Amino acid sequence: MKTIGIIGGMSPESTVLYYQTINREVNARLGGNRSADIFMHSIDFETVAAMQRAGDWAAAGRLLAESGRKLEKMGAQALVLATNTMHKVASDIESAVGIPLIHVVDSTAVAVKQQGLAKVGLLGTKFTMSDGFYSERMAQAGIGTLMPSAKEQNEIHRIIFEELCRNRIEHASRDYYYRAIEALKQAGAEGVVLGCTEIGLLVKAEECPLPVFDSAEIHAMAAVEFILS
Repeated sequence: MKTIGIIGGMSPESTVLYYQTINREVNARLGGNRSADIFMHSIDFETVAAMQRAGDWAAAGRLLAESGRKLEKMGAQALVLATNTMHKVASDIESAVGIPLIHVVDSTAVAVKQQGLAKVGLLGTKFTMSDGFYSERMAQAGIGTLMPSAKEQNEIHRIIFEELCRNRIEHASRDYYYRAIEALKQAGAEGVVLGCTEIGLLVKAEECPLPVFDSAEIHAMAAVEFILS
């Protein structure tokens, strides 16, 4: 079994999902009382959120790069950054360590292509939806990405930070997300990527008008494949 390092805390709610998903899947495959060999560094989310609001991505990159170095020194053989938005600074982490970073967009793109889809809608923080780093990497894999309207992006973003990151699940917010997904479907999306690791707390595949690609679950499963490779 290989050792994975998780850069977490952004938010703690989604980091819990990564930890549970990885350990439950390792146990399901190996049986007994087996669990994953994991190192985790959980960062104070408010520190990162303040950098996001200020647009200081350079400082955020330095912070996460230092986290990656810590995990590498502890013995991690690969890294998982348990957040979509902060993959905006993934290259800063990669250049700071000598071990691979399992990239959430790459993992998600593989899952989309396995279903034979060519165009998906993307929900996430406003940074993820509007900054281009996510859609451009999806395009490199041959997948087109549709975004909600600017007004919808603002509300989707607000729900993530004011509700989901604080473990608040509101029925009205769930309905709003489903309406946004329906609009993406009408615009030509063949599936929807939950491109924020908290959205899976709200959106359920069985209720959604499009096939769902939960990036947090997909990413965590990619970590399992590394651990057991």
